[in-house]
Amino acid sequence: MPNAPPPDDLLILLTDVARLVRTLADRRARAHGMTRAQWMILARLRRQDGMTQRALAELLEVEPITVGRLVDRLAARGLIERRADPADRRCWRLHLQPEAAPVLAEIDAARRAFDAAATRGLPPERREAAMEALLAMKSNLLGGIGLADAAAPDAAGAAA
Repeated sequence: MPNAPPPDDLLILLTDVARLVRTLADRRARAHGMTRAQWMILARLRRQDGMTQRALAELLEVEPITVGRLVDRLAARGLIERRADPADRRCWRLHLQPEAAPVLAEIDAARRAFDAAATRGLPPERREAAMEALLAMKSNLLGGIGLADAAAPDAAGAAA
């Protein structure tokens, strides 16, 4: 396979797959007059309606001002609405509007298509095993396992 990473470099392979999915999502969103970032905002709000712009910026790994501009565009299209936070006058809560439903349906269709393309030819048990492995990796990293280990040399590496 051209440009294949070394067989022991799982993280590079994961990064490559994620980049390819992002590229496909960019193309599909542009075909609908939107950006992948706008799609991500809508998808995140479906999971957790009422998020703040700051929390959304952290999830998307962008600056709050960037989310603000994206939210402005989505609000102008009537897809989301800003509402004042009842507990904090300084922040806005973001809420999906009913008009977002057709866009969310397109996002779902795109996700199914990407999944089908990426897993074509994989038997169901291998797909399930990949999902389990990725969930375990995510859990390890979220729990701090691996991050501390990656920062400190192990005893075997230090002796070599």
